[in-house]
Amino acid sequence: MRYVKISRENTYMFLERLKDLGTLHAPQNISEKYYDFVEVDDVHSVIFEYNRTVRPPRRFFYPEKETMFKFNMEEVEEYPVEIQSERVILFGVHSCDIVGLRIIDATFLDEQPDPMYKKHRENGIIIGISCLPDEYCFCNVRRVEIVDAGFDLFFHEISDGFLVRVRSITGHKLIEPNLDLFEEEISKEDTDYIAEFEVKRRSMFSIQGNWDDLRYHLEWNMDHPMYVRESEKCLGCGNCTTTCPTCRCYDVKDIPNLDGKTGERVRFWDSCQFRTHGLVAGGHNFRPTKKDRFFNRYHCKNAYCQEVTTSYCVGCGRCTYFCPAEINFKQNLLEVRGEA
Repeated sequence: MRYVKISRENTYMFLERLKDLGTLHAPQNISEKYYDFVEVDDVHSVIFEYNRTVRPPRRFFYPEKETMFKFNMEEVEEYPVEIQSERVILFGVHSCDIVGLRIIDATFLDEQPDPMYKKHRENGIIIGISCLPDEYCFCNVRRVEIVDAGFDLFFHEISDGFLVRVRSITGHKLIEPNLDLFEEEISKEDTDYIAEFEVKRRSMFSIQGNWDDLRYHLEWNMDHPMYVRESEKCLGCGNCTTTCPTCRCYDVKDIPNLDGKTGERVRFWDSCQFRTHGLVAGGHNFRPTKKDRFFNRYHCKNAYCQEVTTSYCVGCGRCTYFCPAEINFKQNLLEVRGEA
């Protein structure tokens, strides 16, 4: 893998040049407390050190709402919609969110790739950045605190800037025209700083170990009292799923125009925490109670994603951080494991 180095000041210049290649989005303050990926106008508004964004990066490739095709009832014909997908550059993506995108890829880029998602992903550039955990993070026990795939460039903090890992052909194409901003000689001081940074980061996680066996603990404790107790707190708002970087449930609706003849089919995000999610024809509901839906999410998120060799939960902490009922996902999992 190729390594280059860039100063903080040159990083701003690099971001300015990236704006000429597509629409640049990066973490920025949207309030005193929250961050989100926002289109960059002033590169100096980009935040390098942040905990998590309100919305996960998947929305750039798997939009909250998207037209699949248009139809005409008289002609009994579908009219494919030209997929509008401009070049999107995401700067400052954390490791957990990069793995989250790879998990979404496993769903939409399988043996029958989703054409809309595929187009968006092909037009995307992913630039990661290192981070320090807070009390909500547990990506370490999910084995996703360090990534080696799913990005084009990755910025590691060093004392006077960033050491940059170049992962893909696209990454090389981003570096080559901008070599005036980078240094190709990496010093021992730089690598020592990263080693110390990683030691510091590991020590900051509130839990240690490996949770590869967690799905078995959930299967062994399917009647655990945690499900009843915590589901009673749940508001069923779906915040945990809409902020999750790996949730991929959607619904599809045909929306007619006023002429009653034409219309469009729209795909939009759905949530397993909504009562209607498990509702089918005849009024039957596969998950009629809040406890059923709560239980389903815990088992779904902790199932094994074979393509990425980790669970569907990447330990980003969003579901706890943004839960209005203050349900602590990590603490509940520790309880089921018998470690609380």
